[in-house]
Amino acid sequence: MWALCASAEAMASSVLDTGSPFVLRPGVDVPPFPIVARAPDGETSDTARPPGRYSDGTHGDWRTGKRPRGSRARQTARGAARLGVPGPTSRAAPRPPRRAPGHRPRPEDTTVTTTAATDIAATHPALSAADPELAALVGAEERLQADTLRLIPSENYVSAAVLEASGTVLQNKYSEGYPGRRYYEGQQNVDRVEALAVARAKALFGADHANVQPYSGSPANLAVYLAFAEPGDAVMGMALPMGGHLTHGWGVSATGSWFRGVQYGVRRDTGLVDLDEVRDLALKERPKVIFCGGTALPRTVDFAAFGEIAREAGAVLVADVAHVAGLIAGGAHPSPAGHVDVISTTTHKTLRGPRGAMLLSREEHARALDRAVFPGLQGGPHNQTTAAIAVALREAAQPSFRTYAHAVVANAKALAEALLARGFDLVSGGTDNHLILMDLTSRQVPGKTAAKALDRAGIVVNHNTVPYDPRKPFDPSGIRIGTPALTSRGLGTAHMPRVADWIDRGVTAAGRGDEDALAAIRAEVADLMAAFPAPGLPV
Repeated sequence: MWALCASAEAMASSVLDTGSPFVLRPGVDVPPFPIVARAPDGETSDTARPPGRYSDGTHGDWRTGKRPRGSRARQTARGAARLGVPGPTSRAAPRPPRRAPGHRPRPEDTTVTTTAATDIAATHPALSAADPELAALVGAEERLQADTLRLIPSENYVSAAVLEASGTVLQNKYSEGYPGRRYYEGQQNVDRVEALAVARAKALFGADHANVQPYSGSPANLAVYLAFAEPGDAVMGMALPMGGHLTHGWGVSATGSWFRGVQYGVRRDTGLVDLDEVRDLALKERPKVIFCGGTALPRTVDFAAFGEIAREAGAVLVADVAHVAGLIAGGAHPSPAGHVDVISTTTHKTLRGPRGAMLLSREEHARALDRAVFPGLQGGPHNQTTAAIAVALREAAQPSFRTYAHAVVANAKALAEALLARGFDLVSGGTDNHLILMDLTSRQVPGKTAAKALDRAGIVVNHNTVPYDPRKPFDPSGIRIGTPALTSRGLGTAHMPRVADWIDRGVTAAGRGDEDALAAIRAEVADLMAAFPAPGLPV
């Protein structure tokens, strides 16, 4: 069978070291050794082994003729020895690789913390048989997600049901158009799937209309512009460096090229949206569309105040709630329904669905939005994603999801308090939702440096600009962290001081270049993660 080369058993039974160029980030995603596989009949895959030739198991050289008797066992033993794990003929305990006297591990060395091997053949049999290298990559990602503390606020774990729905035979069906109005026949089941997702979205968010076809958040936002604005019209949104999104009219986005972007920000003293500035700009520029919401906003958006401004300016108001949709669904965040014309959201992040998007609106805007999505921007929808969205929406309507949403916010607030107690500067002084934006200027550690160091420590965050950041966007002053994923694993407020301590130690180690400290943190993280299995993962 195919198997990921990450344990002695897998190495002994299924690995032929052919010198394959397959390598992930050395020592980060998988150990830095080639991963190859052999077929179920005991021979190497025809896609990897030239006919009539065999590997000598050393440097991947192919040799002509028959394999010498016993060579397979010897080569797997040699391969296992190189990894410091027992080979098929050894019962010895794993030993660490030899190091030269005075050796200091490189950053890559300290990040290899694979604690167990995924039996890829068992969890992904068809993929393993068809494409063992890709199967190995999937297995490596599963292990990475299982072993690390994921704090990127836009990431989460979906349920096994959502994963299963994402890979059904609905992938095989093409479905241009909308339920009852398709350009292809044989839509009996697909129409019902989409209608189910639409009905659940409308009920969950209290909307008159829902479109579940947008491929992702950016196309959904672009559809809004196409529905309500003409090229060259003014459109308004929060500036990207202040916490907005590219598609809110920022210059490098098509929305800032096709339309005239008008940008608002936050107050320097509070880190909160400056509603006076928003009103002044709206009345001066008269934008056709105003976006509220963003990607790095730790505080609640005043949807009612934005609604008043939009009505006064004669603009269509759009709430981009991609980050907080799950919190809204769970009653842990105010809803924009009743205050805005359109709600745009992705279906992953706090909603714990697949990578897709939705547009929710009043009935009066339904036709314009539907035509903007199809045929304006897209062809056929991704039916397998629509099905997974339907599953996620059903899950979000359960009482347990309400508990989850409130726990996300409680964890974020507890983590913010613990970070403040350790002297960190937080934009706006804390959080109302799932997200914390940290300014590391006072620590004299750039955000990118800190994020990479924390990654080596098994804590996954992203570097991020902070308001009025003097540094460049790709090397900013801050990092962005969130609690959706760790809450999905079952961590609670009692764990947040420990998480804050890891972040504190990690940032300090980043400033000192202390890789030993990062390795120690990573081991502690892996131990805690082992006690809180990740939903939907087979590891």
